[in-house]
Amino acid sequence: MSHPSPIVVDTTHSPHARLKPVPLTAVTLADAFWTPRRQLLRDATLPSQYRLLEETGRIDNFRRVAGKVDKPFQGLFFNDSDVYKWIEAAAWALATEPDPALAALVDDVIAEIEAAQQPDGYLNTYYSLERAGERWSNLKVMHELYCAGHLFQGAVAHYRATGNDRLLNVARRMADNICSVFGPDDVGATLSGRPKRAGTCGHPEIEMGLVELARATGAEKYLAQAQYFVDVRGRGVIGGEPYHQDHKPLRELDRMVGHAVRAVYLNGGAADLCAESGEQAIRTALEAMWTNMTTRRMYVSGGVGSRYQGEAFGDDFELPNARAYTETCAAIAVVMWAWRMLALDGDARYTDVLELALYNGVLAGLSLDGLGYFYVNPLASDREATLRDGTRGRQPWFNCACCPPNIARLLASLSGYVYSVSGDEIWCHLYAAGTARIALPDGRAVGLRQNTDYPWDGDVTLTVEGAGEFGLRLRIPGWCATGTHLTVNGAPVTTSLAPGSYAEIRRAWQPGDVVGLRLPMPARRVRSHPYALENAGRVALMRGPLLYCVEGVDHPGVDLRDLALPSAADPDIVERPELLGGVVTLCAGGESRPPAAGWDDQLYRTDGVTAAGLTRAVEITAIPYYAWANRGAGQMQVWLRDH
Repeated sequence: MSHPSPIVVDTTHSPHARLKPVPLTAVTLADAFWTPRRQLLRDATLPSQYRLLEETGRIDNFRRVAGKVDKPFQGLFFNDSDVYKWIEAAAWALATEPDPALAALVDDVIAEIEAAQQPDGYLNTYYSLERAGERWSNLKVMHELYCAGHLFQGAVAHYRATGNDRLLNVARRMADNICSVFGPDDVGATLSGRPKRAGTCGHPEIEMGLVELARATGAEKYLAQAQYFVDVRGRGVIGGEPYHQDHKPLRELDRMVGHAVRAVYLNGGAADLCAESGEQAIRTALEAMWTNMTTRRMYVSGGVGSRYQGEAFGDDFELPNARAYTETCAAIAVVMWAWRMLALDGDARYTDVLELALYNGVLAGLSLDGLGYFYVNPLASDREATLRDGTRGRQPWFNCACCPPNIARLLASLSGYVYSVSGDEIWCHLYAAGTARIALPDGRAVGLRQNTDYPWDGDVTLTVEGAGEFGLRLRIPGWCATGTHLTVNGAPVTTSLAPGSYAEIRRAWQPGDVVGLRLPMPARRVRSHPYALENAGRVALMRGPLLYCVEGVDHPGVDLRDLALPSAADPDIVERPELLGGVVTLCAGGESRPPAAGWDDQLYRTDGVTAAGLTRAVEITAIPYYAWANRGAGQMQVWLRDH
């Protein structure tokens, strides 16, 4: 193995990936939006999550298997995965900023995991002792392979961040065990003397983990194993249900169905395989499912999963607001899938969705103090802010705690999503102030210094600290309309600035050259497709990449369902540095239009016999959707009546 580099998704040597990664350590974020959140992650989120992993017995489950504690197994059967995700988050945090105390804590947890591994490499604390005879007996439900996938991702992250292969060796032993158990049923006997068995996991995840393990170790068998798990799905080996993406082979799929997180994780793994194999049939299926998701089954927040029952995708245009499930993990999965699709060909439509999900669907799942979470993320909430899972407001943890460490690992790795390289071109995907030192394939190192107040302001400058000819591609977000400007040293650049594309600048650069990009950020009214019936006659407000909502705390005495935004109202953009950690609000003169009197005891009336309710003027204040429910439980609404 070569010396590791802290790379989240390593397409460096992937023959069918156009974009190559930039290590986390090559990018230093120093902006006013993400940097405080990432510091909060280190100071509050990661320590609190470790404490909760201990308090809920998740780490004791490993000690129990090693004979260090005498306790029953605690929690859900897939609780191991939360520990692995926390390790991944901590590892990426260590990659960008040394922290001896955190590093020692991670080493202690790895020691507990290592001690729990069985002699044959098997590792799953639910099955390792009294249930040892039940291993792999219920792949559809029990998440053994899912937990292994998170082990692989956590181990690769730790190895790439620290150079320490202790957990990586644990992961390899577990992966070798899996490779000895699962495969085509005609491959003959394994070392155990038994033929391999057909099967795959009811919760996809291992596919991404195996591909990254193969990239980190150079072991092609792990790549082949990931391909097997994708290929065998859809043959009914785990029940043949759409819920588990087992009703059709992946190459025949053209729409997103079943459990939302599982479906998107599966597609992320399949995209990883496309980067290695270039298989067109899988790519075609992924394109069809992407189109279906983004044009029929995705919320305006970038969230997915409209059904509380089964945490599942619904039918086309089935996008209820208050009953939306939109699990935080599903939005994180969208970011992961989008990043992998982007790597294949550099199409900006993937970056647009990645950014949308990141700023809205993902970030809404974490409180501003870094200590509270949403599992589900509705687009409307009642007066008590009682969510569909029965909780009121944000929670410090969950019995099923998949979302908290998932958010942590994404935020900790964020600097790896800002830039990519393709040949002698540097691609800028996300805008955030900071510096970068990017290596080109010919050995040159190019320094970039990015200055911006994004997402509050659309002005971006990039100062080049390097010389020689190379290309620079800057993303023009799809939400841009007109007025985008691009300059070098103050002179306009002649190149395409089409929304939803990358503007290309190629020149012989000199140190100190300054690229200026202006992305106009007016408030935008967004309407949904007419078939999304719940939003008929309603609009949502957006500005830049941010979705906005209204909260009851800003509109006392008003039922938010009665709010109407007159068509002539042009929202004012108001900076509020004292509010919610510093936000830009959208303010407009609106109206409260409650139903006419007499509806309290009637559900239906004959058309034309009622008068309009008493209308009164209301000043509407909209805040970024990600910041809702940080001032206590209360009513919230994204879609406003449009009159």
